[in-house]
Amino acid sequence: MGQKVSPIGLRIGINKTWDSRWYAKKEYQKNLHEDIAIRNYLKDRLKGGEVSKVEIIRYPEKINVIIHTARPGIVIGRKGAEVEDISKELGRFTDLNIQIKIKEIKNPELDANLIAANVARQLEGRVAFRRAMKKAITYAIQAGARGIKISCAGRLGGAEMARSEHYKEGMIPLHTFRADIDYGFTEAKTTFGSIGVKVWVYKGEIFRKDERPDAGVLIKKKKTALVE
Repeated sequence: MGQKVSPIGLRIGINKTWDSRWYAKKEYQKNLHEDIAIRNYLKDRLKGGEVSKVEIIRYPEKINVIIHTARPGIVIGRKGAEVEDISKELGRFTDLNIQIKIKEIKNPELDANLIAANVARQLEGRVAFRRAMKKAITYAIQAGARGIKISCAGRLGGAEMARSEHYKEGMIPLHTFRADIDYGFTEAKTTFGSIGVKVWVYKGEIFRKDERPDAGVLIKKKKTALVE
């Protein structure tokens, strides 16, 4: 059919979850716009903080904002001063109390959003797009990725006609629901225009306890033991 869907949206409820977790009837529109404003503010404020994603969990009296970053020291600031300033600024977008939590990303080479941001940063610095893409792929495979695919689209290398190119290494099973695939997208603002960068990272398969490949083997062994 040729219709593309987000690998994360396709797996929500299977091995992925929502970045915003709350329920509302009458205030749905208000909460949605608050979430968008919070994310846009954090994206502009923490440009050098290597922020991958922002989770927002709403309670009746407060909002938990979880920032996933590869450089927690920059986000926290000296003696937590940066976090306090951010929580005060976020108070402009909502009437509820805001509690900020920081989660460190142990392997930034395997995070799709951070890989896309890194490639976009290199494109803005006039690095050749093929070199930037291949370098990111090499680092991801060395870090333990089972597969990675990077796609760039736009006026690559300053060409007059826009085109798209992609490089892939390993396997990317997009149709396998249990596959743990991380997806990231960003735009590089170059002098020739915007270049879109998409990244897919395959980290392996996630099984439930009753679906592990060795579960059947264990059951068979127990049955034979009972027969004997």
